[in-house]
Amino acid sequence: MTGLIAQLSGVFSIAEAVIWQAALVFLRVGAAVALLPGLGESFLPQKVKITAVMVIAAIVFPAVLEAPAGLLGPDPQSTVFTPLNIAAELVAGLLLGFTLRLMILCLQTAGTMIGQSISLAQMFNGTGPEPQPIVSNLLTLGGLVLFCSMGGLARSVELLVYSYEVLPAGQLPDPGEISRWALGLTARAFSLAFTLSAPFILAALLYNLALGAINRAMPSLMVTFIGAPALTLGGLILLALASPFLLQSWHDALGVRLLDPFGPW
Repeated sequence: MTGLIAQLSGVFSIAEAVIWQAALVFLRVGAAVALLPGLGESFLPQKVKITAVMVIAAIVFPAVLEAPAGLLGPDPQSTVFTPLNIAAELVAGLLLGFTLRLMILCLQTAGTMIGQSISLAQMFNGTGPEPQPIVSNLLTLGGLVLFCSMGGLARSVELLVYSYEVLPAGQLPDPGEISRWALGLTARAFSLAFTLSAPFILAALLYNLALGAINRAMPSLMVTFIGAPALTLGGLILLALASPFLLQSWHDALGVRLLDPFGPW
């Protein structure tokens, strides 16, 4: 590996330390892109992902290299590939990708709860490696479109540069602090998912209670044959009416995340 770096240094007339620094930036960007919404999706070809990593790394590296604050470390000329540097860059990239990927998982969780409530679970395969409810696919695709249309990919590149201030190069973050941050972030994500799906859960609960009362009053009536199709139809109508408001609420929460991805929710 060192011989290859020396050859590249001679061919391009670049100091070896600069090539090592570019490689470390590539690791951080690659780890983040693996989880970023839009670029980290399972249906996206690997060649496209690798190309995106190379392009983003080519944008991020000059920004952090020329920064006056020394974002690549106190002595960039001594930057080498050590296990600590590699682990620190991978952890930093994964943390940034995690905080944005959690917003997509929030939509998937909300869609799963909605699909269970209106009896439309486990239909078709879509945006995830496992079969997802059709409602989850619908909300996830809508969220990805919103993320890209609001400049989420461009903002992600800015956050990669910003991450060097919060998570300095070559320094592993404190595990206790990271665990508390991740736990709070996950709890808030599940809270948002339940908030988005609450109208459907409440409507399904009231509807099933009404069906139970009718079944007790008229045992001979097969309420299941009437109730199940009506529940699905009512759920689809409610989904058509409520989807814009659900995605708007999620869009607002995503905007807060993009402003300060490493802060509290």
